[in-house]
Amino acid sequence: MAARLRVHVQPGAKRGEVVGWQGDALRVRVQAPPVEGRANQAVVELLAEALDVAKSQVAILQGHSGRDKLVAVEGLTIEEIRRRLPPRPVAAT
Repeated sequence: MAARLRVHVQPGAKRGEVVGWQGDALRVRVQAPPVEGRANQAVVELLAEALDVAKSQVAILQGHSGRDKLVAVEGLTIEEIRRRLPPRPVAAT
């Protein structure tokens, strides 16, 4: 079981955080620049931490070179993901 969710990424932000839901897409900000896959890696790390899952459970399926991505989270349903993300921003540590 793997939930698939649309994620809109803002790379090069002041801080990494899960901003919240906008329609059916999750908005996130990462500090990493969109160079050599660094922003993608930061997205995986941020989502894994925010959802309390291993990084190996989070995979970018589509959108490796764009801001809009399709991400799979193994072991969770979309409902569980929505429950695990608080209503306020979650900053990366």
